[in-house]
Amino acid sequence: MTFDLYVPKISELHIADRPRERLINQGAESLSNQELIAILLRSGTRSESVLQLANRVIGFYDKIQDLQHATIEEMTSVKGIGEAKAVQLLAAVELGKRLARKQSSERYVIRSPEDAAAYLMPDMAPLTQEHFVALFLNVKNEVLHKSTIFIGSLNSSIVHPREVFREAVKRSAASIICAHNHPSGNPSPSPEDIEVTKRLSEAGKIVGIDLLDHIIIGDHQFLSLKEGDFI
Repeated sequence: MTFDLYVPKISELHIADRPRERLINQGAESLSNQELIAILLRSGTRSESVLQLANRVIGFYDKIQDLQHATIEEMTSVKGIGEAKAVQLLAAVELGKRLARKQSSERYVIRSPEDAAAYLMPDMAPLTQEHFVALFLNVKNEVLHKSTIFIGSLNSSIVHPREVFREAVKRSAASIICAHNHPSGNPSPSPEDIEVTKRLSEAGKIVGIDLLDHIIIGDHQFLSLKEGDFI
């Protein structure tokens, strides 16, 4: 004789332990990642509760930030996640990404390395490959445009000043801020990072468009080469 494992439904949990009730009474910030995903999934399967299913979704990825790169195909490969649940999760992820960006008709003003990092980090920190990005600013230090100049390992022969300053002239920029990410999460500059920065700074002085900073984005941390006296 065999017995099926009994899995309690979310409605059978003590009311204080239910994610939705906890959110209402304690606020969304009090919930774990597992509980937030469980709310989005709404229900589990015949063999596991929604909390168990949510935990498996999290376990499918190395870190929660990897969800922002998830696809329908990846999501539906998780047992218990059909197309409808995958769509719910991806819609929530996309909404979060949009909310993380500055939603304003006014241009973003960069007054410090912290401002630049805050502007760039939501998009750049999770990237699994190096991206070299330039921000083009007007005389008020407002961002006119952001452009990805290069994708791949950074070295001075590939990231050439002419590629950066051609776009700066096109945008009538008064100054630029460059940035790239370190997928390792450690923002410490490499010799190549420093060399590229010095070349860009020298080129900027020649064309009359200052390089204000070069920001290296790590895992929820950053480093300013300007503050490190490399510019």
